[in-house]
Amino acid sequence: MLIAKQKRAENIAEYILYMWQVEDIIRACRFDMALIKSAIIDKFDQSEEVKSEMVAWYENLVEMMHVEKIEEKGHLQIVKNIVMDVNSLHLELLQEPKEIQYNALFFKTLPYLVDFRKKSGAGAEVDDVELSLNALYGILMLRLQKKEVTQDTQDAIKQISQFMAVLAAKYKEAENG
Repeated sequence: MLIAKQKRAENIAEYILYMWQVEDIIRACRFDMALIKSAIIDKFDQSEEVKSEMVAWYENLVEMMHVEKIEEKGHLQIVKNIVMDVNSLHLELLQEPKEIQYNALFFKTLPYLVDFRKKSGAGAEVDDVELSLNALYGILMLRLQKKEVTQDTQDAIKQISQFMAVLAAKYKEAENG
């Protein structure tokens, strides 16, 4: 909850990736609040009041995951809505004549996305923003598992990261008016 608030305010892409990780942690804890409390919440050096808020936040996420039937896989609708918002901004920026640098950055990233789409089996229904986030989340999981990442993959992730960092900054700009 604390990290989510910070990431939501600072970098929307990091927030989305963090929330996907939280979903996976909840699944790993088998939706058991006692496990979530001992594995996550108790690790924070916070007041009992803040820890109570964190418990409520995780309980709410657990409930939403059950209601949305994403116990095995998938993402919370609130997070999917944010991904759609970011993608809408992306599409607007591509149409904006003043956004020459953004367009150049995206078209430099596009070959990596085409390659990742092919390798991951993602269909046309997965937009470029979600595909980019999937690539970044996949590499995060590989690194957490201490698996080796090829130089080609590192190059692709570097480019996708740059693209998403710029898009996240533009999203923050748009949100702040």
